Amino acid sequence: MLRDYQQRAIDMLNDWFTRHPEGHPVIEMPTGSGKSHVIAAYCQEALREWPETRILMLTHVKELIQQNASKMREYWPTAPLGIYSAGLRRRDASQSIVFGGVQSLARKADEIGHVDLLIVDEAHRIPAGAAGQYRKLIDDLTAINPALRVIGLTATPYRLSHGMITDPPALFSSLIVPVTYMELLKAGHLARLTCKRTATTYDLDNVRRRGGEYVEADLDAAVNDLKTNDDVAAEIIQHAGERRSWIVFAVSVAHAYGLRDALLRQGVTAATVVGETPSDERAKIIAAFKAGSIQAITNANVLTTGFDAPNVDLIAACRPTLSTSLYVQMLGRGTRTADGKKDCLVLDFAGIVSTHGPFDNPRPRKPGQKAGDAPVKVCPECDTLVHLSVMECPTCGHVWERKPPSLKLHDDPILSDAAEETIPVTSWNWSVETSAAGKKMLSVRYYPRSLSQPVIRENFVVWHGGSATYMAMKRLAAIAARVNGTLPGIDNGIDELQSWPCPKEISFRRNGKYFDVTRRAW
Repeated sequence: MLRDYQQRAIDMLNDWFTRHPEGHPVIEMPTGSGKSHVIAAYCQEALREWPETRILMLTHVKELIQQNASKMREYWPTAPLGIYSAGLRRRDASQSIVFGGVQSLARKADEIGHVDLLIVDEAHRIPAGAAGQYRKLIDDLTAINPALRVIGLTATPYRLSHGMITDPPALFSSLIVPVTYMELLKAGHLARLTCKRTATTYDLDNVRRRGGEYVEADLDAAVNDLKTNDDVAAEIIQHAGERRSWIVFAVSVAHAYGLRDALLRQGVTAATVVGETPSDERAKIIAAFKAGSIQAITNANVLTTGFDAPNVDLIAACRPTLSTSLYVQMLGRGTRTADGKKDCLVLDFAGIVSTHGPFDNPRPRKPGQKAGDAPVKVCPECDTLVHLSVMECPTCGHVWERKPPSLKLHDDPILSDAAEETIPVTSWNWSVETSAAGKKMLSVRYYPRSLSQPVIRENFVVWHGGSATYMAMKRLAAIAARVNGTLPGIDNGIDELQSWPCPKEISFRRNGKYFDVTRRAW
């Protein structure tokens, strides 16, 4: 049985195909939201309606191939599926649904043959240009079947060196957002992330950048030494308390082993997984970690995707990165729920929260764009990072004076729902207005029940371009999903937007003289 938002994803996808005879959509769903269940249900529906349909489910690591195929079997035990993966030693391309690895299939389009629907998990890995294994396979499959449609799935619809996954000349033409992390958090489907300031930090002044990312050799030289690793390990232990399942992200293989050894020296049961770790050994380490016999697992560029461990209740971010996608993937390892798990603590040694913004509302930057200062203060009692507007610490209850003392700024808050106010709404009004920069934007005003409460105005900068437009369209898509509406052509869609039922209440944060709407309830 699908959850409501999973069925909503399928409904929005079907509606998109009905309205777009050409092009390829990508679905954004948070880590832990059950993308594999959506895949399984969609494939079953497609084959029920059109039995001759052939579907290729493509991804880049064998763990995800195995995971997605297993979820398909759970949801649909009699599914006609095959697996084509050298890593799994399976080469079955004869079934109606084939789960495959891009490395194994990049030059095997003739062997796969006619495909009607190509579904790509972790679709942000497809490059914007025409190069690469994904694009070669897609081009070859399109030559066999010019009517091929591609569906992407990702939790991170942006790329390090290009911008949004839908920015030209991208393969994908539209973004579908059926649910957000904050919706799933408030519904109890995902766990909350919290963040602590760390005394140990990394000096990256001498670290070069290449292709929009830090150079790994320079990073390793900057962060990987005996004293720093021991300091990091000691601080993890200090903050962990009763937390029992820690995952540590390192910058390199040497750094991963260095952090593991530092933890071992201080009495923590720890193990390391890297790309060269043999499959059998990796499986044993991960099984022991999930069972609780290993408390900490360190890794370098391995456990960001295809790793499902709901018990993770502490993440040590020791891997500086300029990739918003990698940032969200790392922290997403802690958002799954588990019995007895209240939340997941993030120790941000690498400063990535400051670089990329709140986990649920990150700031993907264009190449070369610099990050600004984060509006954050640190609780003097427990070192929790909170938004400047928060007057009571959510962790320890410390209350700030109305005129707070001067505090050093650190990272952004890990989530964006701090200091919310909630008001009932009686109506709303949509309009097209002009921003201070002279650009058109959509605007909606929420009218409260009481005259003593403010009229809340929310803007959608859909014509500005770049990440600002992405975030605006994402919010619009979330509203459309809740009211079962479809996004109209923005230039002439005010009447349709106005016809949507307005929410019964909204939650918002004050942001200077403006408001940030964080929740709408119908």
